[in-house]
Amino acid sequence: MVIVTHNGKFHADDAWATAVLNIVFPGCDIIRTRDPATIEAAEFAVDVGGIWDPAAGRFDHHQKGFSAARQTGVPYASAGLVWREYGARCVAILAAEHTGHQLADDKAREIAYAIDADIVQYLDLSDVGAAKNAPGSYGLSAVVSGFNTNWLDEQRLGYEGAEAYRLAQFRRAMELLADILTNGVKYRVGAMLAAEQVRQGELLEDGKVLFLKNASLPWTQLVRKEMPKVLFVISHSIGEQRHLLHTVPVSADSFTARADLPASWAGLRDAELAAETGVPDATFCHNGRFIAAVKSYEGARALATLALKEVESGAVPRHR
Repeated sequence: MVIVTHNGKFHADDAWATAVLNIVFPGCDIIRTRDPATIEAAEFAVDVGGIWDPAAGRFDHHQKGFSAARQTGVPYASAGLVWREYGARCVAILAAEHTGHQLADDKAREIAYAIDADIVQYLDLSDVGAAKNAPGSYGLSAVVSGFNTNWLDEQRLGYEGAEAYRLAQFRRAMELLADILTNGVKYRVGAMLAAEQVRQGELLEDGKVLFLKNASLPWTQLVRKEMPKVLFVISHSIGEQRHLLHTVPVSADSFTARADLPASWAGLRDAELAAETGVPDATFCHNGRFIAAVKSYEGARALATLALKEVESGAVPRHR
């Protein structure tokens, strides 16, 4: 099976589209060319060929009259066109391979839609010149563009050497994007599977403290949405053999917490924090007062009780 995309400079949208197809159809030959006969003979043509026909494996968006866009109005480039057709299938494959979990079709589609909203549409916007996100050298499209050869490479390697090097760099860009995609799937599958465990966590202190047995569980979004009374979360870090006391952020894009840890704890460690709190195995409180660490569960409960007393006394304000 052959995937064809254009030669010359590559972009994030064609690298993403090719990476996705290579996950769904592993072991494909990848050819970078604009030769019409080679394009016509390939099973897939990405960002080249002037045709959008998913049933025929054609995913170009440069042809005259092309105006396909998402319902939100975000236009499609080749990344989005391939993801629209194969995103859910790709998600299911990666979930099974990297988490051992077989996703139902609706869950795979849900995750694919979330990845489109978080990543793919920005690759498309950047490719069509409409992006206003992540300026400079740190947006994903700019990072991928940096894998291209420059004039020094071409002068050093010559035409044939530069073409071979460019293909190798294209494959490196594909690998980077495949890793980003895999991490995105793993995170979202993990969050989905963790939700029930978070809901089953033990509520303490009249529902104002939640205890979770595994600190790696992603809990913040669910606690924000479903547990309005919870001010602090205690979690057990299995890998570090300690307990953590967390504050609950009021929103995903804010550092403001429902309630901070006490100001007198900020930046203290070990003996200083133990002396301040009276908890002998307390080891650390971040200067930002959003997390503290203690060795034992009993110590974490004691810290949580102290923090709640500060809130109830008005010494620490509450936010919503």
